[in-house]
Amino acid sequence: MTENATGRTAKPSIYDVARLAGVSHQTVSRVLNGHPNIRESTRARVEAAMAEIRYTPNSIARALATRRTRRIGVLVDRPEQYGPGSTLRGIEEAARAAGYTVSASTVADAPDLGTDAGVAHLRMQGVDALCVIAPRYSTIADLTRAAHDLPTLLVTAEPADGVLTVAVDQYAGAARAVDHLLSLGHRDILHLGGPLDWVDARVRSRAWSDRLAAAGLPARPPVIGDWTSDFGYEVGRRPGALGQATAVFAANDQMALGLLHGLHERGLRVPDDVSVIGFDDLPDARHLLPPLSTVRQDFHALGALSLTSLIASLDRPVASSMIEPELVVRASTGPRASA
Repeated sequence: MTENATGRTAKPSIYDVARLAGVSHQTVSRVLNGHPNIRESTRARVEAAMAEIRYTPNSIARALATRRTRRIGVLVDRPEQYGPGSTLRGIEEAARAAGYTVSASTVADAPDLGTDAGVAHLRMQGVDALCVIAPRYSTIADLTRAAHDLPTLLVTAEPADGVLTVAVDQYAGAARAVDHLLSLGHRDILHLGGPLDWVDARVRSRAWSDRLAAAGLPARPPVIGDWTSDFGYEVGRRPGALGQATAVFAANDQMALGLLHGLHERGLRVPDDVSVIGFDDLPDARHLLPPLSTVRQDFHALGALSLTSLIASLDRPVASSMIEPELVVRASTGPRASA
């Protein structure tokens, strides 16, 4: 700390950092702005000096110098659902680590919470770029109009023309779930699908039908749900809902949880009578009775990839990418019972 003309302790400046680190103030500025042509030893010395005197960069001055606010706007469709909400948390954590701030806006069906209103709200905050967690086709369609001139990244399982996208590979995850059931001898596998307007739901359903077709097996029409445990419960407790199926691939863990409850009420044993596998790997999935086989999505990694890809895209073209999911086998799936 230094003292100003009034004798009060002044906030450390970039010049104080430069003196302590033994470099010019221009070098400190380059370190602050992430300039690539800085030796690592110099960068480390400057960062150590900033930490020692508790220097905090002036974000307004830096924005004027770089014409960037280091603020990312995140438009979140359906944040109450586990996937979108978890992805947002991953983005926020990665942004803090990268020295960025996040402004988030929610998209819902209410007129004042639509895509246009959300993008306008984020524009007013001077965001450098926009990350859209867009699980629904309708949101993606609206976004094309609302954010056409703003650097944008979509978190979605289906690539969009001319837009940078990142995602967990939903098709690969669903295929692994179905292949797991097939490897256990199941030949009649019911799919409890998600809402048809959700990209992930359609991709998972397509993988289910493709894997059955590849195995030479027919696919009965999927049962379309709403992602909730209550829906899965109603399916599980309704006589005849499963037909002759010996296994169920639920499009998310919440519906799988309800399904387990409903099957238990009917006196059906999992996995002895029916095998059940979900998707997401909710934090409590391993504590269900029985512990749920599922497909794990690494939302922390997805959020980090979204943030780093979007920041990089401000300076150079960046390719769309996907994260591999992980099959997690627990006690809710087992071999098909002998006829």
